[in-house]
Amino acid sequence: MNSPTKIAALAFPLLALGGAALWATTPAPMPHPATKPRRIVSLNLCADQLVLALADRDQIAGVTRNATDTEMSGEAAKARGQPVLKNSAEQILAIDPDLVVGMPASRSAPMRALKGHRFNLLDLQSADTVDQIYASIRQTAVAVGHPERGEALVARMQAALARLGKPGGGKVAAYYQRRGFMTGTGTLIDDLMQRMGLVNLAAKLDKPPLSQLSLEEMVAAQPDYLIVESATDKIADQGTEMLHHPALAGIPRISIPQAWTVCGSPAYVQAAEGMAQQLARFQDRTHAR
Repeated sequence: MNSPTKIAALAFPLLALGGAALWATTPAPMPHPATKPRRIVSLNLCADQLVLALADRDQIAGVTRNATDTEMSGEAAKARGQPVLKNSAEQILAIDPDLVVGMPASRSAPMRALKGHRFNLLDLQSADTVDQIYASIRQTAVAVGHPERGEALVARMQAALARLGKPGGGKVAAYYQRRGFMTGTGTLIDDLMQRMGLVNLAAKLDKPPLSQLSLEEMVAAQPDYLIVESATDKIADQGTEMLHHPALAGIPRISIPQAWTVCGSPAYVQAAEGMAQQLARFQDRTHAR
């Protein structure tokens, strides 16, 4: 589950036409895996990252404006120089894509202006577990004509995660965000925490996937770790100020860029590695005492 700011960024329509709904079309059959599409359009940030990771650069005809944002996308470096879609349905028609990728593509606010037009669509589901990420990678790889890349990427991710083990050792952690929002179970963050051998405080408190926990409640709960977005390492506004309250100073803090967790993407491994490295440092300090 993403923070309220992330949810807003992902839910905001990519294309707009006079306030009309965005993508309305009839799904056409997917191209045969042997046919590599030459004009791929991505409709949202999460689809961007999979397309950028798996397609050739010259296959990509359009990504979203967030694709190059290093704070939002784990594949921002690959997005540099790629065509960025603007808020125009006509632009999609001009591109005449032979593959449109979205989460999902066919049901994302159907666009009246494109009703009746047929495109090859890849409908991906939002990934809340690493296994679902693997499935999205494989689906995207087949659709863009590079199934072998998908299998290779999944194998690299699995090997990297296996090397990390479960450094959390069963300790309790809370993913704490601006304005006291806490991420609960059934989310990608929760899956990541479990994979690292951490117990989600939200699960212990029987909280929903997204809840608010006051500063006083967090202090009373006394988790072993706080996991925070690295963008909140410094006070930027009132929303981040509470995360720097002296009452929380004694709780070890694991800092992870939101670009690694905002979507179910290959950046899951980077998030896991970042968490493992910081957990190891905390353990070394404890042993040194």
